[in-house]
Amino acid sequence: MASRPMTEVATGFTYTEGPRWHEGRLWFVDFYTHSVNAVNADGSIEQVCTVEHQPSGLGWLPDGRMLVVSMKDRKVLRREPDGSLVEHADISEHCHGHANDMVVAANGQAYVGEFGFDLMGGADHEHGVVVLVDTDGTSRVAAEGLSFPNGMCISPDGRTLYVNELFGNRVSRFDIEPDGTLGPRQDFASFGDLGDEPSVEKRLAACTIAPDGQALDAEGAIWIADCVNQRAVRLAEGGTILDEVSTAPLGVFAVALGGDDGRTLFLSVAPDFDEAKRSAAREAKVLSTRVDVPHAGRP
Repeated sequence: MASRPMTEVATGFTYTEGPRWHEGRLWFVDFYTHSVNAVNADGSIEQVCTVEHQPSGLGWLPDGRMLVVSMKDRKVLRREPDGSLVEHADISEHCHGHANDMVVAANGQAYVGEFGFDLMGGADHEHGVVVLVDTDGTSRVAAEGLSFPNGMCISPDGRTLYVNELFGNRVSRFDIEPDGTLGPRQDFASFGDLGDEPSVEKRLAACTIAPDGQALDAEGAIWIADCVNQRAVRLAEGGTILDEVSTAPLGVFAVALGGDDGRTLFLSVAPDFDEAKRSAAREAKVLSTRVDVPHAGRP
């Protein structure tokens, strides 16, 4: 694994997630300070808003208003021009665990993953769903039977959705239909079917990759935050590893491509994803390094 220079972009947080490059700034959430943050050009960090029930995925509507997932009450919130947060969608009827990451399409439709079970409470693994949220706030299940659907991207032409399955040992892809609904699940990269094994620990032990967040590049490869292996990997369709960045001794839980030329890889890192430990400490960071192929698609 080639050694790369790393830059600390943000430090002193609990558990950073959801990095996005938007309008010349890096945006990210911090779970246990409940904050949505943006990094200014001078390196200072602005707290944009707080989400009482824990923020996760970020995205923007065509008119520029920000959407943010509110995890524990299973909602999508919308930030109005005056800075207030209002309910955009209540997706709780579709969720069996916390709402989680999100990608927003160019037309404003949003795809939101959910845990599928009570991960932090120690429940057995159950498969989860991806929820499609229309621009009017109505919602429906777009895909089901996924093992903890997590990071998501949309191809530049808007016709393909990529979904990381954190406890599924695979990255899935779906054709996006004209109305935003999804076709059947296909493999983008699969390292072995883990079936219906109920133990999260056994599923993780059997995983070649544990794909948390993701970022799509201009050659159609996907950067994966391989959270249990303390690395980010660049995957080609079919599963060939094209590049690798170590974050040891920290785990990496989300990635984004951005910067002025799209060739900065941002990495959300922390010692682990244990809620009790992370909420009691300030050991999480956002790091960055340079890569060769620039960002593509959404987010």
